[in-house]
Amino acid sequence: MRLLLLESESTMDQFCKSPSETLPFDFVLNLMNPRKAQKLQKCYDKLGEDCLRILIVYDSQSVNRNTEKVARAIEDVLKEKGFEVNCLFVKDADPANVKTYDCVIAGAPTMAFRASKPIIDFLDRLDKDDFSGKLGATFDTQVPFRFSGNAAKGIEKKLEKLGFKIITPHLVTYVEGNRENIHLKEGELEKTKKYAEDLAKALQS
Repeated sequence: MRLLLLESESTMDQFCKSPSETLPFDFVLNLMNPRKAQKLQKCYDKLGEDCLRILIVYDSQSVNRNTEKVARAIEDVLKEKGFEVNCLFVKDADPANVKTYDCVIAGAPTMAFRASKPIIDFLDRLDKDDFSGKLGATFDTQVPFRFSGNAAKGIEKKLEKLGFKIITPHLVTYVEGNRENIHLKEGELEKTKKYAEDLAKALQS
């Protein structure tokens, strides 16, 4: 458990200037005059207004869970940047809850030139809702062949059709190896983290 203590006027002012920086803490404890509680509450209210809720929904088919690794890497960076992030395997995600998020980041492996079936089925179940004004981004994993297809492009089109505004170019990560041991190529997770940092900047702009 991580605890942040507000013991002086200067620490209070710093918190109210950048409240999102306290998100990694489990509790914020105010040790000053109780009359300062109202100011502290206003800072928390501002934090609630400014913090985007992000859903990362992904499918992952390989034994090594390559697409999941990409999703988790994005999640880690966005959480470090102060965003509220929920990262779910597609079979654990409820389409009815998607509208409660400000941004949806969807990803899947490229299979037979397109996104895997579970993620396509999930997106198809969102047709009844209007997501105008919501933000979106996509990613995929694929073998580095010229005609391998691109799952991220297809997912992107589906999100746009639903009303999402795509805020950054899609991420393509490459895998290699035989069918029993397909794994991410060296450097792909580092590329993913850079993508997530750029995504965070886009969300903050």
